[in-house]
Amino acid sequence: MAAPLDPVTGTPVVAMVGGGQLSRMTHQAAIALGQSLRVLAADPAESAALVAGDVRLGAHTDLQALAAFAEGASVVTFDHEHVPTEHLRALQAAGHRVAPGPDALVHAQDKLVLRRALAAAGEPQPAWAQVDTPADVAAFAAAHGWPVVLKTPRGGYDGKGVFVVPDEAAAADLLQTHGTLLAEQRVDMVRELAAQVARSPFGQVAVYPVVETVQRDGVCNEALVPAPGLSDELATAAQELAVRIADRLGVVGMLAVELFETADGILVNELAMRPHNSGHWTIDGAVTSQFEQHLRAVLDYPLGSTAMTAPVVVMANVLGGDAAADDWAGPGLDERIHHFMAHWPDVKLHWYGKGQRRGRKLGHVTARGTELEEVRARAVAAARYLADGVVDPAFAFEEEH
Repeated sequence: MAAPLDPVTGTPVVAMVGGGQLSRMTHQAAIALGQSLRVLAADPAESAALVAGDVRLGAHTDLQALAAFAEGASVVTFDHEHVPTEHLRALQAAGHRVAPGPDALVHAQDKLVLRRALAAAGEPQPAWAQVDTPADVAAFAAAHGWPVVLKTPRGGYDGKGVFVVPDEAAAADLLQTHGTLLAEQRVDMVRELAAQVARSPFGQVAVYPVVETVQRDGVCNEALVPAPGLSDELATAAQELAVRIADRLGVVGMLAVELFETADGILVNELAMRPHNSGHWTIDGAVTSQFEQHLRAVLDYPLGSTAMTAPVVVMANVLGGDAAADDWAGPGLDERIHHFMAHWPDVKLHWYGKGQRRGRKLGHVTARGTELEEVRARAVAAARYLADGVVDPAFAFEEEH
């Protein structure tokens, strides 16, 4: 049966569950492609709900709301991993196309499922174990050392649901609160990387350059593209690993493979089967953004070029800082954006329209050029100004005398 089309535009309707910034930026890509993006948001003030034309309000945990949302859409996709797996199976059973499907997406939803799948495939990952009791954690630590990294199997993101515990007593408290956990060896890593690949239902793949992600407090602050100093051999290994995982799991859409680089190679940390923070640079820094690529993939369109538009690209997140405080007396957001544009006319701003609070991802900036140090300095200084209202002296205007 042919996929339903929008009766006005004659093009497919993509239904994206989630109203955050990923949906917002996917909507921007959909406009250029002539696609209709339908958004399921929990609140009309969510980032994507502020800009999309077809917004349905409902909870991603409500099967009835999901079924109504999917009606008449060509495909259902996601800007987060939190839709219950059984609801996705119910949508499929009702004849709705879901991309990625639940058999693939569960590996991004449940870290224990992912670890078992990687082990079965022989792919590189940290030592791990399912732990149900403090004795389980102690036994794992006896083999791999303290501290131990404990993770909630489901629901964690941006550092949430990840705990570094120094002893059995700390583990006992977490197990009492959360129940079964995933224990992982704390990796002695050089840095964190991300490899992104898009895969269509037909099996076509498109691979992006490997990125270094700079994390602070479990949150991505910067993406450096291409990962500086990464050998061609290791970069190729990371890309091939991402393609193998996408093929083995049957991913449709964007896949981000978060990686630890160690002295001995690379290890898989986690997966995201959607556009990902490590790929925001692609809006300005690649021929085809990850958001357009995700739409192409879930619709089974031919995939676009992943070539970079400059030798070096740096993305810096704008996290809520001093300017998000209730008692902030400095320049307001509109004034800061005005000054940002004056100081950094070649740095691109992407603001998400979210309420400001400390630590929240409010937007990102992207700088391009030829020398990493110079490009990174521009991106970081611009992001800091938007967050804290502080102009780096290196970019201050000369005062008139």
